[in-house]
Parts: sequence; C-alpha cells; structure tokens
Amino acid sequence: MLSGITLGQYIPGRSFVHRLDPRTKILACAVMIMAVLVCNKPAGYVFLTLGTLLALGFAGTSPRLLVGILRPFWIILTLTLILQLFFTPGQALLALGPLHVTREGLVLGGQILWRLTLLIVFSSLLTLTTSPLMLTAALESLLKPLQRAGVPAFDLAMMMTIALRFVPTLLEEAQQIIKAQQSRGAVFTRGGWLQRVRGLVPLLVPLFAGAFRRAEELATAMEIRCYRVGANRTRMHQLRYEWRDYAVLAGVGTLLLAILALRWWG
Repeated sequence: MLSGITLGQYIPGRSFVHRLDPRTKILACAVMIMAVLVCNKPAGYVFLTLGTLLALGFAGTSPRLLVGILRPFWIILTLTLILQLFFTPGQALLALGPLHVTREGLVLGGQILWRLTLLIVFSSLLTLTTSPLMLTAALESLLKPLQRAGVPAFDLAMMMTIALRFVPTLLEEAQQIIKAQQSRGAVFTRGGWLQRVRGLVPLLVPLFAGAFRRAEELATAMEIRCYRVGANRTRMHQLRYEWRDYAVLAGVGTLLLAILALRWWG
C-alpha cells in the first residue's frame, strides 16, 4: 500500500541538482514557493511549470519517481478540486442533482490544484537530492545569524532534519506492520475508501509504539557518538558556493521578479 512513496527520502546521485550547495537548494525552494503563492496569472503558471520541469530534468527525476512524490497527497488534491468545483458560486456548467459545477470553481480549483502540486514537487525535490547531513549543515549555516539572539542554530537545524527524515521511517514501519497483519489474514484493499480508512485504525497503536522505539534508538545512538546539546562543532568539508549556485539563485530570483511583475502590471 505504501510502496513507491518517496516522501522525505534521499536518493543519492550525481546530477546537477545533487551537486548544488544545499543552502542554494533551500533558498531556491523558498523562492519558488513564494513565487507560487503570489502567482495569479496564467503566464505565471506557465513560467513556474517550465521552471519545475527544468529542475526535475536537471535532477534526473523519472516519471515513476514523480508519481511517488505526488502519491501520498492524491486524496488531498482530489478533495480540494471537488470542493472548489461544487461549492464555488458562479456560472453553472454542469448540474449533478442539487450540486452544480461552476466555471469559476473549475478555474479556482485548477489553480489551487496546480499550486499544491508545484509546492509538493519543490519541497520533495529538496529532500530527494540532499542528504540529511548536508541538509543539517545548510540549515545550521542559514540559521547561524540567529545565534546572536540566543537561538541554538545547530540544535534547531538538527530537530528540523530529524523530523523530516522520520517521515520515511514511519512509512517503512507502517509497511512492515501492514505486511505482518496481512500475513495473519487482514485485508486493507477491500471495500470503499471509507472502509479502507477505518481498516487502518488498528495500525495506529503499533505504529506509534514503533515510532517511540525508533526515537529511543536514535537518541541512544546520538549519545554513544557523544552528541551534546549546545556544543560547538566543526566540519571536515566546508560549504562553498560555486558558479552553478549563483546561476540557480539568479534564475529563481529572475523568475520571482517576473511573477511579481505579472501580478502587479500584467
């Protein structure tokens, strides 16, 4: 049921995106998300779509991997589209009993659906091409100015990274529990979607128990490696910006300016 889901996973590689400085990827992701949120013109969505396809191409992402990125969110995406189609007032295009599909709902639903899809792809592309170690280093570097205000940059970066990396761990744990219960005769693929959701309720207790066990194992492993809160750390490999990083930042910055120009003067 959960096989093929790539949410939160890191896939090693030597693509152009893999070799970018992790700080560049975080900043580019933030800029692209900002561009998606402020975009309100069809031309802007065309630019964002082309930018997304370009990023996926430079990351060496296959169509199968793209399906794995979007798969966990298909229910949310579908419900969002349905709600906008039937509950947005406007010119009726199709009548289904007391409900009406409106032209305005179709346009608004398509915009929201495409926005969510782009946001999911941007965020997932960051974790797919950045190792947990490099992600922690990048977050620590970006949050370092906050240390002057007493914010523990490294510990905050570590918590954010661990929380993000626990997603595939929980998915793996859930997959193991599902296989164990299926071997005992449990069926999770029979009936409607509501019945399937109810069938997943018995998985919650062992899933949370497994999550606490994994968290305890991680804490023990960190203590064995002499991890201490607030300790100053050095790194063998320092992060450095290269020409490709400046090119990417200039590209996404130009795209954001174009989106803003279309919003205000387009």
